[in-house]
Amino acid sequence: MSTHREQREALGGYALGHGDDAERAAVRAHLDGCAACRAELAALTPLRARLAGVDPDRLDDAPAPPPGLGDAVLARIAAEQATAPVPLHRRRWAPAVAAVGIAAAGVVVGWAARPVPDPLPLEAVAVQVADADVEATADVVPHTWGMEVQLSGEGFTAGEVYRVQVTEVDGDSVPAGEFLGIGPGQLDCNLNSSVLREDATGFEVLDSTGTVVLASDF
Repeated sequence: MSTHREQREALGGYALGHGDDAERAAVRAHLDGCAACRAELAALTPLRARLAGVDPDRLDDAPAPPPGLGDAVLARIAAEQATAPVPLHRRRWAPAVAAVGIAAAGVVVGWAARPVPDPLPLEAVAVQVADADVEATADVVPHTWGMEVQLSGEGFTAGEVYRVQVTEVDGDSVPAGEFLGIGPGQLDCNLNSSVLREDATGFEVLDSTGTVVLASDF
């Protein structure tokens, strides 16, 4: 499974034409026997042409406001001014107010047009608790670099160091971090593992003596 994980992580570079002859040959050999990786490579390959058209010097450019926005703002200000008389001492500020309105509208449009990433796909998983004092829930989040475990609960002994490990499909355990118990208070922590979601069958939380206090089977 470690070979599968390594070759899957190399698919992006392979799709972009990176890697020496030996590395690319290893990926091709893996693709011959792995339908999942062939499907993922097929999804990655079209990105190569899109990335080739990206101008790195323009990645930080702010989006331009829509055509006609300035005229629309000025027309709205003029319409509002026409409905009520404006004292003489305030008329001198009208051009400045209009300029501020245009600038503010540009900022709002730029903020609204910014690319917004998709929300993370949370997967709620069942939790079995071995310690009667502990209550907990958990979600897992798949990433391209591995898997994240979002653990929430209470009753973890204050000052106790708890160790988390993810179980792979071949039975091996991979460390996913540690956290410190805080007693009856609510505890929320995010733990990261290099194991991909499809290669994981669950995770365990162990106390300082190595005793499993909480487990989850996916």
